[in-house]
This record gives sequence, structure tokens and C-alpha cells, in this order.
Amino acid sequence: MPLRPALATAACAALLLLVAAPSAPADSSAPAADPKETVTVDSAGRMAADGTVTLSGTYRCVDSEGPVFVSSSIGQKAGTVRYAIGGTAAVCDGKLHRWQNKSNPSPSTLKHGKADVEATIVELHPVGILPLPRFHALSKQEISLSKR
Repeated sequence: MPLRPALATAACAALLLLVAAPSAPADSSAPAADPKETVTVDSAGRMAADGTVTLSGTYRCVDSEGPVFVSSSIGQKAGTVRYAIGGTAAVCDGKLHRWQNKSNPSPSTLKHGKADVEATIVELHPVGILPLPRFHALSKQEISLSKR
């Protein structure tokens, strides 16, 4: 396989794993996150009649060398399953931006009502020939999932 398609495939696979992966404990040897880098989750999410979930919030990040994304996942206390809800490309220019992710997790057990959302700013940081994840910010918040 030529190198460029292999890198693109590896980058896509890494992004999919990051979006769907459960939260990892903080690594005490990792450098502290920049306090100027933040991600928030709006207190209300929407779920359409067809099951499409829309989550949103704000983010700010300051520096990046590789592509950056705001990923999000949702779960409900009644279940142990989390659903990945999209990944928005992010701009790390130090300014506050809005993000919105939308997806139709199928099959889904999500219902209208309380849900918990995790949003993460993740960079595919170039290290050698394989991009590795670099986490800029993480937010966990309980929201209300309502009808559109």
C-alpha cells in the first residue's frame, strides 16, 4: 500500500477509536493542560423522531500541529452503553468557537430525558509517521435530551 493512503487510513482509524473510546484516566506524567483550552456542553440536546441526536457547546484551543476535532459521546444512567455523536473539525486560534455534532446511533436505546455527555478536543498530533492523540480539553455534563 502506498504511504499516503496508509497514513490516511491510520488517521481515520485513530479518530474513530478516539471518538468511540471510553474515558481514560489522566496520566500523571503528561503535561498539564493549558487553562486557556476549554470545551463546554450546552445543557440541552435534541433527539429527532428518527433518533438523530444533536449536541452542541463551545470550545477554545490555542495551538496545534495536526488536525483537531471536537468529539462527543452520550449515555444514560439506565444503560452502560455510550454512543459517539460526531466529530467537528476545530480551529485552534485561541478564540471561542461553537461546535455542533449530529449522529443517528443505531441501534440506540437513548430516550428523551436526562443524559450525560462527554466532549473532548482531540488533536491527531504528528509523531514520526503515525499521528497520536493529544487531548486539549475534556468536559462531562448532565444534559436534558429533548424532542426537536
